[in-house]
Amino acid sequence: MDKMMDNRWFLRITALLLAFLLFFSVKAEDNSAGTTDTSRTSEVIEDVELEVYHDNSLMVSGVPKTADLHLNGPVSIIQTARQLEDFTLFVDLRNLPVGEHQVPIQSENLSEQLNIRVDPAFVNVVIEERVSQEFRIDPEINDRMLADGFILESVSVDPETVTVTGPRSVIDAISFVKATVSGERGVNKSFTTPARVRVLAEDLTKLENAEIEPQEVEVDVDVVEYSKVVPVRVEATGESLPGITINGWSTATEEIEIFGPQTIVDEITEYVVEVDAGNVTANDDTVEVELKIPAGASAVSPAQVTVEAETVVDDTVEQPEDLGDGE
Repeated sequence: MDKMMDNRWFLRITALLLAFLLFFSVKAEDNSAGTTDTSRTSEVIEDVELEVYHDNSLMVSGVPKTADLHLNGPVSIIQTARQLEDFTLFVDLRNLPVGEHQVPIQSENLSEQLNIRVDPAFVNVVIEERVSQEFRIDPEINDRMLADGFILESVSVDPETVTVTGPRSVIDAISFVKATVSGERGVNKSFTTPARVRVLAEDLTKLENAEIEPQEVEVDVDVVEYSKVVPVRVEATGESLPGITINGWSTATEEIEIFGPQTIVDEITEYVVEVDAGNVTANDDTVEVELKIPAGASAVSPAQVTVEAETVVDDTVEQPEDLGDGE
């Protein structure tokens, strides 16, 4: 072995082999570096959620929910960024005073080897005082939900007030706070249902960027059948019994209530109580009359009235026995 190491040709061949190995190693590294430098691409990651850093005692408006991120750089780094999504787009408002500002959208956790552009690059924001105020709720229901012949008697809500928190400009713009009941048509009885609370401006547009507590309330809806009270007029039918003269009629029930569709009930101006004069006897001048329901109506109240006759009895005329006594 020592002789080989001392051989001049052995040393030359060994040096030549080492030179070849070194040459090809450097060449491979150059090729690798050249490939990395030329393997670049551009890509857009759309709708990246924006973070907003601000003082929690203040309210911010004008910041979009998302922005588009434009990247240019090595393919592998862009692919890694898209797959991991560990980067952040944000606007930092922590050191800004109340008022209007134009601020840049910034990024973090992205490789320095990337060229970055955010669309939009700047946003116009308004920083305002956070305000909380209590408002009374106005419950409402669409009358078209009610069945024909039924009306809304009352609507109430529990709780009666909500607390609205938001920017000063939004709170000052609130004109109405409503809990609106919606549902199927044909409602003919009272019910309770949950309803979401909305805050509205004077022109009835919904105001955004407001926190409502509670967001949902219970609305009690009292539904009754439509009715109308009309005066009573007594009208006699038939003939009175022999020896009995009827000079007039009276009843303690001066009015009755008629139920049914409004178009029909509103046409009725009085209720005529028809009483058979033949039911008045010398011993009993009162008649119980069952009230008929007018055509198209659904009910009357009361269902029966007592009518009293003003009579003159001729004692010389023999009176028939009362029907009740004969049974």
